[in-house]
This record gives sequence, structure tokens and C-alpha cells, in this order.
Amino acid sequence: MHLFELTRRLVDIDSTTGQEAPAAQFVADYLRGSAFPPDTLELEDAAPGRPNVFAAWGHPRVVFSTHLDTVPPFFPSREDDSTIHGRGSCDAKGIAACMIKAIERLRGEGLHNLGLLLLVGEERDSTGAAFANQHPRGSEFLINGEPTENLLALGSKGCLRVVLTGRGRMAHSAYPHLGESAIDKLVEALHRIASVKWPHDELLGDCTSNTGTISGGRAPNVIADHARAELLIRLVGDSASVKRAVEQACTGLVDVEYVLELPAVRLGAREGLATTVVSFTTDIPSLTNWGAPFLLGPGSITVAHTDHEHVAKRDLERAVELYSEIARSLLK
Repeated sequence: MHLFELTRRLVDIDSTTGQEAPAAQFVADYLRGSAFPPDTLELEDAAPGRPNVFAAWGHPRVVFSTHLDTVPPFFPSREDDSTIHGRGSCDAKGIAACMIKAIERLRGEGLHNLGLLLLVGEERDSTGAAFANQHPRGSEFLINGEPTENLLALGSKGCLRVVLTGRGRMAHSAYPHLGESAIDKLVEALHRIASVKWPHDELLGDCTSNTGTISGGRAPNVIADHARAELLIRLVGDSASVKRAVEQACTGLVDVEYVLELPAVRLGAREGLATTVVSFTTDIPSLTNWGAPFLLGPGSITVAHTDHEHVAKRDLERAVELYSEIARSLLK
């Protein structure tokens, strides 16, 4: 199957986080029927009904890894002369296709000791990576794929996912003095958080915060007794000062819960490869038992998670070359 066809076949499978199984099964079937079937092929549930895919050709010294899940909403692929469009085209199904094609190329050259690890849940909580980290395979190097415009990333930000919960007392809205608005408390806490001066790192840049979801209340004529918001803070260093700032802003207003924390990482360079620094978070912090990490992939993060996600065909082809080049040098 051609690289572009493989990318589109993957994109056309709806694998929104939580329903990755059909994509995993497709990859397993493809690998079994390829010119270079793996010596080891496993689909193992990282969560009920949500399997990671692990394949190995010999002892996997170098492992390629990316994720099978995508953010919502799903939309299928389309193609023109220069570009493949669709959910996951750059984040990260095009990357998975490039990794598979790089392995085929390397096996065709007679190289062994390669692995492929495709994970569930990266877009939400790195469930698949956390599970895989409990079952390492002795690899020395991990080539992780995310859209970096085919530049080798020297570092990536971490993340802190925060849930704020406001609690109040219901009352008739005509008599607000009889109630206590949880929404008002939450809004005030979010206003204070928006005013925080976050840390800065010379390599990774500014720590940033995004309020991703807000919910609460019963009806327009009822004083709200509950309210909830989810925040994602992009970490550039130690989280302690960030947590202190959040808690100070929320004191006396809302409860604070930290539901996910992944540290910022600094990564290695390779001679002759152009580099970048990325602001997003990857599975790398959750794959510490899989070897020294490298981060590179085709496509731009600026179109990932949008309704116009796409990847240039020439960038997919270049990624196959880059993945092959890096793996060759590491196997030496």
C-alpha cells in the first residue's frame, strides 16, 4: 500500500479518544500482510477495549512510536495534488503511516532490531503510554512522532490539567440573597488565574494557561449550586510554583484538583538535522522506560485539532526519509 493510501485508510477510521480499537486492528492486519511481517505482534488493552499495538522485528533496539487516537470531531480524508486532509492527517495518523513505511524501507535494506509502538489515549491522558511504560521491551532509543514540521525537537512543554469545582446554594433568582452562586465563584477564580504571571524558560518559552471547558447551573432562574471548569496549563519547568499560584487564586472560592501532570522535557539533537522547540506535550514523559527519546514528525501543530487539519504529501515522504536516516544512525 502506498504511503498516501495508507495515510488515508488510517484517517478514514474514526479513532476519537476512547474508540481506538478499529484503527489498532487495521494496523495489525496490515502488518501481518506486509512484505516484512513482524516477528512479534501484540494488541494489548491499555484500557478495556482500547489496545496498544506493539510490533518488533528482531530485538527492538530502536522503537518508533506515536498515537492512534484523535481529538473530536471526526471527519474523513480527502486528497488533492499536494495535500491530504482529514482528522489525524498530521496528528498523528500520517506520522504512523510514515513510521510503518520507514520500517519497511529499513527491513528492505536488511536492518533488524526495530520496533513499532502505537498508543491509545495520548490526546487525553496518555493512558496507552502509561501502560506501555510498565511493559518495556529493552529498547535503547525511542523515536516519537508528533507534527514538528520535520524538525527535530530539542524540547517540549509539559502539562498540568486542573479541575476547578465551585459549590453554592440554590435559591430563586428573584431573591439572590437567599442563595450562593457557584458560577460567580468560579468566574472570579478564573479571572484571578487569568491575571497570574506564569514562569518563563529560556529554551521552552512562557508557561501558558487555557480554560478549555466550563459547565454549571440548573436554569436561568435558579442560583447555581455547582459549577466546574477544566484548565490545561503548559509547563516549562517545575510545577510547584504554578500550583501555588493556582491555589492562591482559588482560595475561598473553588476546590482545586490536579488530574494529570506531565513534565517538560529536554531532548537530544542529531548532527545534520535542523531543530525546533515545541509548546505542546507528548507521550515522551510517560515512556521513560523505552530508551533515549527523539521527537520529530511531518505536518504543523497549528492545523492539528482544527477543522482544516492537513499534511503536505512531500512532508510525509520527507518524514519517511528522516525516520529511516535517524534509525540507521542509531542502529550503528
